[in-house]
Amino acid sequence: MVGFLNETLRVRKIKDASLNGLQARARTGKDLRKVGFAVDACISTFEKAKKLDVDLLVVHHGVKWRPQKDRDLENRRTLYLKKNNLALYAVHLPLDLHEEYGNNIQLARLLGLKSPRKFGKYHGIKIGYAGTLGRTTSLDALAGTLNKSLPTTCRVYRFGPERIRDLGIISGGGGSMLKDAVLEKLDCFLVGEIDLAVYNAAKEYGINLIVAGHYATETIGVKTLMPLVGEVFGIETVFIDDVKNL
Repeated sequence: MVGFLNETLRVRKIKDASLNGLQARARTGKDLRKVGFAVDACISTFEKAKKLDVDLLVVHHGVKWRPQKDRDLENRRTLYLKKNNLALYAVHLPLDLHEEYGNNIQLARLLGLKSPRKFGKYHGIKIGYAGTLGRTTSLDALAGTLNKSLPTTCRVYRFGPERIRDLGIISGGGGSMLKDAVLEKLDCFLVGEIDLAVYNAAKEYGINLIVAGHYATETIGVKTLMPLVGEVFGIETVFIDDVKNL
């Protein structure tokens, strides 16, 4: 299964701060019966996985990063996985940008983006999508679609035109790529989270923002992997929800 995920998501070909792939092994000889999918590799998620008898947990945010900012947390989490015989697989940027299963293409499809094109450079790689909606629409309508489909309540900042046609999308912490949206003269930028500097910049540039939540915008990719893994391997899969409206 690790080989299949590595190849499908091209984890060895995409540079990333996350050490993507298998980050924690289960004990030798353990049969794989149930695979859990989640956004974050944290103790609360692990505890839920344990209660559900998950053998392998596939996450977007793993425990191993380069550079590692908090070695103590990595050690605590890795120890929990080892003690509870739970394997961990992480896939960060390769899942954000994947053209079939990625967070951003799934958001583009959810909102009906026409002819989506790669957009938003992160360390030299375009990880998001931009495109044109089938018809002009309101910020509230876009936010409403996201609120119904994701575990979120969007924040809407009306700094641009009232009716939206051109939209850029970057899930998670993509606020730093606001200037890409400005340069492409988009009507609105959909992102997971922003900081104060991005808020002020958007206001001055006159571009609308929809902030849909870092967590919420990155549930959609791992959920899309679930039926793929279930069908290919004939194995039970489960989504483990752990955060609300972040």
